[in-house]
Amino acid sequence: MPVHHAIWRVGENPQPLTISKLASEQLLERMILNDPTILSDQWMIIGHQENTLDKGRIDLLAIAPDASLILIELKRDRTPREVVAQALDYASWVDDLSADRLSQIYEKFSGGGNLGDAFRQRFNTELEEESINQSHQIIIVAAELDPSTERIVDYLSKNGISINVLFFKVFQHGDEQFLSRAWLLDPSETQTNAAQATATNANAKEPWNGEFYVSFGDSQSRVWEEARRYGFISAGGGSWYSQTLKQLQPGNRVWVKIPATGYVGVGIVQSAVEPASSFTINTDDGEKLAMDVLKFGAGYRNNADDPDKSEYFVPVKWLETRSEQEAVNEIGFFGNQNTVCKPTTPKWRHTVDKLKRIFLRWGTERAE
Repeated sequence: MPVHHAIWRVGENPQPLTISKLASEQLLERMILNDPTILSDQWMIIGHQENTLDKGRIDLLAIAPDASLILIELKRDRTPREVVAQALDYASWVDDLSADRLSQIYEKFSGGGNLGDAFRQRFNTELEEESINQSHQIIIVAAELDPSTERIVDYLSKNGISINVLFFKVFQHGDEQFLSRAWLLDPSETQTNAAQATATNANAKEPWNGEFYVSFGDSQSRVWEEARRYGFISAGGGSWYSQTLKQLQPGNRVWVKIPATGYVGVGIVQSAVEPASSFTINTDDGEKLAMDVLKFGAGYRNNADDPDKSEYFVPVKWLETRSEQEAVNEIGFFGNQNTVCKPTTPKWRHTVDKLKRIFLRWGTERAE
């Protein structure tokens, strides 16, 4: 169904604001360049009005924390199916961008900046060349979506193409204008599709083995020994990090890796994802809110009312765990920066087969 926007002025007699329009598509483009959080607080713009091989020109190009790319096409009025076709055409160009070419694009966009330095400053992690552009998303920004285009986008998404539409609507109140936004599809679905592509070598795809990969990252925001003791995995600080946790359901088996360290645990998911505001753990003093107990709980509390930045938890019954010092890591083991993914590559099968010979209790229990 089409997405409808409305805003009311608060009062005893609420008054709806009048729907308006921006003076130009270029104004919205400038707004996004000045404040990319209009689109997402987890993307960094790296290119603007970049020419493609066939004399086309993409509106915006962004990069995500896992070094995947986001192609952004802006259309102020109703979006016809031709816009989707154009975006797919541009995506085929994006798919072939090398690390060197992306560095050149960012240097031009930033007026001489270094992509690696900017990525490190923005995401607090190194930009590894082998991680760059392993997948991409297609985002169409539009005021409206006709039913035909909606069906096309939905079909592409259901079939694994990472495409979404961000609707915007402009409202007038006196001399001021306000911008609202809404996604056609849950952004976590789009990211999940991209994560699957990142976790899969297109030339070596095979059926998923039913085992989930989990990245337990950022030692400045969460502590593995606490997750190990109290039985959970978690992610937060931005929707990009937390929304893939939605894939996990009771009974799923997860293999947990600490980035740049190794695999530290295997367990069974006990229940679906839960925000820090309500997630509890069992302590020696009884059941307590996790954010009242954990080392970084104060930060979780500060972000608890922000659904994008909140920490989110998934309860896990550990079958076997190890300390960080005992982590298992080998050349050729699978790794991925997304918090959760379902890899369909031989490397993941090889990794799990080897881990099952090390974590001998991997199959001893299932969810109760």
